[in-house]
Amino acid sequence: MLTRDVHWAVNFFLVGVVCAFMTQPAGAMNPGDDAPTLTERHSREPEQKTSQTIFGAPVYRKTFVSPLYKIDGIYRSMKGPNAYDLIALADSAQKGNQLLWITAQYTEIVSGNPVTATSPEFMCHSNIEMIRSKRHEKIFKSQPGVRLFTLSQGQMDVRFPEGFAIPVMSQQPMELQTQVLNLNEQPEDLEVRHRLTVEYVRQADLKTPMKPLRVLSAQGMVATDASALHYGLSEANPEEHGPGCSVGQAAGKRSMLDSEGNKFVAHWVVKPGRDVNRTLVTNWMKVPFDTTVHFIAVHLHPFAESATLTDLTLETNVFHSRARGPDNQIGLTSVESFISETGVPIFQGHEYELKSIYENTTGEDQDSMAVMFLYVLDKDFRLPPILAIK
Repeated sequence: MLTRDVHWAVNFFLVGVVCAFMTQPAGAMNPGDDAPTLTERHSREPEQKTSQTIFGAPVYRKTFVSPLYKIDGIYRSMKGPNAYDLIALADSAQKGNQLLWITAQYTEIVSGNPVTATSPEFMCHSNIEMIRSKRHEKIFKSQPGVRLFTLSQGQMDVRFPEGFAIPVMSQQPMELQTQVLNLNEQPEDLEVRHRLTVEYVRQADLKTPMKPLRVLSAQGMVATDASALHYGLSEANPEEHGPGCSVGQAAGKRSMLDSEGNKFVAHWVVKPGRDVNRTLVTNWMKVPFDTTVHFIAVHLHPFAESATLTDLTLETNVFHSRARGPDNQIGLTSVESFISETGVPIFQGHEYELKSIYENTTGEDQDSMAVMFLYVLDKDFRLPPILAIK
């Protein structure tokens, strides 16, 4: 067992223009490959150069600030004020389309004044998703994953080991979603914002190649029908595939069908007391090749005790994450993540299970989710020769 070595969003389809590599200088793409038309609910701060470097390349940051969200009552998970936007990392005046390597992403909850940090208890989540265009896939022959980042209470930042990063074009359209919650009575109405920052280095500045990361996810679910407990399987062997999901009750309106037509929900009700749920996540993860995991971010809801990803084939844990909440309030103060330069292996042909444990200490129903985001070494990634380090 390894120790800490250390929702969906609105779907957009944008057809990208294939970049003309051979007429561009190294580090630049076709200037005609224009940035997407961006929406404006989240304000954008100008790109800043930080004092940090990676492999001698300066680290830049791009910050987005959400609209002002009013906290004037109790908002459970997925129920509070929220906003969606279409964003890109390129500044609006920036010409060309250059390759960037995302090395970190973090979110703060701030007061009405965006520079004053306040309590993270109002954080429901912030999501950044790649828009499902063919642009990245055509350029790099691989897809880094749709959901790049989900941050939430207890997991407010992702910072990869040095030398590892997610490749993205500066004008690649991405969707940003922010949402607040409030699970505790407040003495007065408040106004808060998300302040979300992405850090990256430019391919043109690198002297040493970066190691590309791809995002896989393991999604905990409950079944709505006791006859189908294993996601994506028509017949299951408990010795090989585990006991399967619990039969549960949806906490929201969304559900999903697996390839066999069976209904599952990923946002479920936790009754008072202990809730242990196991999900066969092999067909959800779709591990594309044998590789190594270098960062794992974990999304849980209040009253979570732990989440564990297990390799059922090897009968070993990939990662066990513990969660902690405040002493006298509802919420999460920390959720353990995994970081490692060496990485932990995962295998294409193995079976995987995600186990979550919740302890509902109240006398009423609560809601729950369990997701692990695995940032794995992308062995399919191919850097076009025109962008390679000379």
